[in-house]
Amino acid sequence: MPYYGPMQQPGLWGQPVANLTVVDKVPPEIMHLVDPHWSQFPPMNPLWHSIIGFVIFVLGVVSIIGNGMVIYIFSTAKSLRTPSNLFIVNLALSDFLMMGTNAFTMVYNCWFETWSLGLLMCDLYAFFGSLFGCCSIWTMTMIALDRHNVIVRGLSGKPLTNTGAILRILLCWLIGVVWGILPMLGWNRYVPEGNMTACGTDYLTDDWFHKSYILVYSVFVYYTPLFTIIYAYFFIIKAVSAHEKNMREQAKRMNVQSLRSSDDGKSTEMKLAKVALVTISLWFMAWTPYTVINYTGVFKTASITPLATIWGSVFAKANAVYNPIVYGISHPKYRAALLRRFPSLACSDGPPADDKSLASEASGITSTGNPTA
Repeated sequence: MPYYGPMQQPGLWGQPVANLTVVDKVPPEIMHLVDPHWSQFPPMNPLWHSIIGFVIFVLGVVSIIGNGMVIYIFSTAKSLRTPSNLFIVNLALSDFLMMGTNAFTMVYNCWFETWSLGLLMCDLYAFFGSLFGCCSIWTMTMIALDRHNVIVRGLSGKPLTNTGAILRILLCWLIGVVWGILPMLGWNRYVPEGNMTACGTDYLTDDWFHKSYILVYSVFVYYTPLFTIIYAYFFIIKAVSAHEKNMREQAKRMNVQSLRSSDDGKSTEMKLAKVALVTISLWFMAWTPYTVINYTGVFKTASITPLATIWGSVFAKANAVYNPIVYGISHPKYRAALLRRFPSLACSDGPPADDKSLASEASGITSTGNPTA
């Protein structure tokens, strides 16, 4: 919203407030990082800074509490100390650190309506966001591949060990460190985003050396994990569907309604399909806005406004809030442990009847679609 105050009233950095732009509050020491593209836009309405600051603050508090609970429960409950659950703990840790380093920094800058923490903090903010974001993305990919190994391959697959899980987790962190530090070494750079309250990669510099980072980064940190997760859940659903079909055929030959000791009438493949749909959809919703914003800047397909750049941060940070729900609270053993330690935070009035997760329930399926012995 443009400023319509007196023409000669003293403003920020000794300049008059007439014809203010979104970059006029930017401190001089980081002004060289601001692309000229943003100088054409008037300052954002202060109400937007208040709204975004409040939303990010709430997301930060909820995420830190939620992920902190997941880390505590999974780390202290003996029944949850499995190699597969190391991925859950790592995901919660990565999300916890991302919100701890990014959320309240952005809230602070929303208060001042510009980036007010200097050059070094701009680099660190963007580096930590990239590091923890990449780590979370690839940890979710490892979770999908682990479920694929257990459910689709069954006994023919190699069981995941603690060593194997730790090596995969280290790989996730290595990917995050590499892609996070490259802009600080000269391939692309970290600059204030259009809203001037956050820092990220430079997608506006008209130099294909800089642009190539965005394109290669998106291949390794967006497209590859996305299609890997889709691939894994596609074959998981396919394997479970084949298994359920065989179960129904066997029950029909034996003239019984179901071979399961307790059948609530809900199809297992439908439950798993819902899990897959929710997982993929939330992942897509979280990271696609950032990709679209970066691609828009790289290919100049539209004029990016300062307000538009905010949504990438909001959706990505929201991912750190619902990850504990999707991967933690949806785990029956986690809910049982939560009930024992914190009855007031329990997700139900009593302990769950079934102590197995949907993935473990389907883990008796081999690659041929038959139940294991």
